[in-house]
Amino acid sequence: MQPSSSSSSSESGGSKSVKKWGPIVAIVAVIAIIGGIVASSGGDDADPSSTEAPGTTDAPVDSGAPKSDTWEYPLSFVDGQEKLTDEAFNKIAWGSRCDVELGTIAVPSFFAPPCMAPFTGDNGGATAQGVTADEITIVHYQGPDDDPVIAYVTQAINSDETNAQSTETLENYIKYYETYYELYGRKVNLVTYISTGFATDEVTARADAQRIVEQYAPFVVVGGPALTNAFNDELAARKTTCMCGGGTAQYLGERDPYLWAIDGSSEQKQQLLVEYIEKQLVGKPASHAGDALKGEIRKFALTYVEGGSESKDLADLAVTRMAAIGADLALVLPYQLDPGTIQASASQIIAKMKAEGVTTVLLSTDPVAPGALTREATAQEYFPEWVVTANTLTDTNAFARSYDQAQWAHAFGISSLAVKTNPEKIGYAVTYKWFTGQDTPSPDGIGTLIPNWELLFAGIQDAGPNLTHQTLGDSFKSFETKKAITQPYLTWGDRGIWDEMDYSGIDDVTMFWWDPTATGMDELKKEGTGMMQFVDGGKRYLLGEMPTEDKMFVVDGAIAMYDTAPASETPPAYPSPAG
Repeated sequence: MQPSSSSSSSESGGSKSVKKWGPIVAIVAVIAIIGGIVASSGGDDADPSSTEAPGTTDAPVDSGAPKSDTWEYPLSFVDGQEKLTDEAFNKIAWGSRCDVELGTIAVPSFFAPPCMAPFTGDNGGATAQGVTADEITIVHYQGPDDDPVIAYVTQAINSDETNAQSTETLENYIKYYETYYELYGRKVNLVTYISTGFATDEVTARADAQRIVEQYAPFVVVGGPALTNAFNDELAARKTTCMCGGGTAQYLGERDPYLWAIDGSSEQKQQLLVEYIEKQLVGKPASHAGDALKGEIRKFALTYVEGGSESKDLADLAVTRMAAIGADLALVLPYQLDPGTIQASASQIIAKMKAEGVTTVLLSTDPVAPGALTREATAQEYFPEWVVTANTLTDTNAFARSYDQAQWAHAFGISSLAVKTNPEKIGYAVTYKWFTGQDTPSPDGIGTLIPNWELLFAGIQDAGPNLTHQTLGDSFKSFETKKAITQPYLTWGDRGIWDEMDYSGIDDVTMFWWDPTATGMDELKKEGTGMMQFVDGGKRYLLGEMPTEDKMFVVDGAIAMYDTAPASETPPAYPSPAG
């Protein structure tokens, strides 16, 4: 367990891209890879059906309530317009960081959060562990260099960025937050903590959490080991917030307000998947399979990565849900994420599916396993449909290009990610250069590094000077983002989208199919052959909204990447503070 010092220093050396791609199960990476997700405060009265994020309208909404001459922090620009008299509102010096036409901070992002009234006065001092009158202590967790499981996964994308590059990027992004976000008189004390435990090491994970709390007493920890919840559990037990969530609503609810996730939960994604299957696939011929199977009525099987009791419970739930829509699973086949056994497991899985006459394979896997599965399927001359289930990075160009392309030509499904946008024109790297005047030191990893920090700082400014774990959690529960094409729709809290309180962000999905002949840029800015084609330009769907028409492998209306954002989602332009 190796802690490094605060924001003024960082670890040097040769840590590879495992830190950027590490959260395989917690799935920090899955939405981050495309960049630009920023939570906007919705307030307690936000309308979940609205397509505009609060804080982005040009004019205040007249609530009919009498306007006041007095107010308290936190106060957003739009709330000030709505709730204050003109005299009181005009006394607030919003400053150059605020776009007073939009009511958002003046940064080149269509998803920028609201600008808040600049703070003066007493912020309450030490309002929580890790919070003083001057500082907010935040620990950034990074995994070890030599984790064999993570290294096995990341080798497919060939990124060699170091921890030092990642830390330098993060330090400059924190300067950006301190410049544009209202932190109520406080600065960030950043501590980088490098673990010695592997992604599956529960003992070290728990010890890491204990040491972090005892030695640094942080307000928040960002990141955590990928394949165990022991770290999260220990931090929650020690009443420390962790942006490392992931799990069922019940699991996260029992640890409220300490664990938060950006991606949708696996259980939520399963509901969306089953609705898609019911409306478009069940009872119909496997029209997207190879010639030997495409005339057969679909026969489904599920293969999934086994990662503890939760993965088995989720698989059992899939069996029940599929049966309820008349799509019984002929086989349910788990495997271990073990580099030493994955090829043998793939051989057995494919043999069983072929023998059973499975036409349609549901993939709830890690991003490397489809490589072994598809190569083995070709070796056994078996060409089924491969259905991607919005699961960890199997819905990215970077990983999909490493799969057997003869097989992946039959791949399609749903994705929590959004239609791709040109990373050289839109995203975190672009914002970094706008702010610093320099290219980011971690061009490959910035997309997986920054999203949790975006959510965290939006929450901190919305929570106000009385910064506690509860006020931060209450802020998260009030958030929603704009409904868009180029980004997912994220909400937390109780908005009626899900049956339970929601501690996970992404609520919707898009649909795609794999085009093995298309050329273009992947998520790591690497040109190559093979691209995801997004149906209907990347249109997104919430639960209950899935279309019934199958447009997979229909070229008309499909798009692989937007070179520039659609006109309705074009970010505003501002002069670079770096000149």
